[in-house]
Amino acid sequence: MHLPTHAWEQELLSLHTRLAPLFHHPGPQQRSLAYLRGLLSDVERKNGWQLAEWIGERTPDGVQHLLERAHWDVDIARDILRDYVTEHLGDEHGVLIVDETGFIKKGTHSAGVQRQYSGTAGRVENSQIGVFLCYAGQGGHAFIDRALYLPRQWTMIGPAVKLPAFLTPSPLPLNPNSPGRCGNAHSRPGCLVAG
Repeated sequence: MHLPTHAWEQELLSLHTRLAPLFHHPGPQQRSLAYLRGLLSDVERKNGWQLAEWIGERTPDGVQHLLERAHWDVDIARDILRDYVTEHLGDEHGVLIVDETGFIKKGTHSAGVQRQYSGTAGRVENSQIGVFLCYAGQGGHAFIDRALYLPRQWTMIGPAVKLPAFLTPSPLPLNPNSPGRCGNAHSRPGCLVAG
């Protein structure tokens, strides 16, 4: 999809019209649009500080509030984005790509962190592993889904595990018929499930 800048802005506004109802107040609605613009910008490191500065805010508090505390359903947002991608980029020769990425961590308190092989580092490191589903076709490519890989230790709940006091969801669904996953009754034509 190669569009002039003003056409990209119109497409972004069209997409945001679908996402805006997820945010129940005008502030988070406006910040979510600014955040999306920041993600699509040339900001080198797209973290809370960098994006807040790009948006024109003095601190990352607003961006962090949007991502951590504002009330919206990330899974519905994912579904809206997936539908948008399939409508605008989908073609019969498109493919789904599953890949994992390691996020090197210094501490032990981030969910899923442990010493494990990280392709990013090319060796065993203290890291988190993210699993990503992407679509690629003649019209372009885009992320479709994401999940945090949770090692077995992180799925055991109890004081013996010595984990922070929050409930951790079970590992990635292995059943391709899980709701919202590729392979269920609502999946798009040409959707392939590996495994």
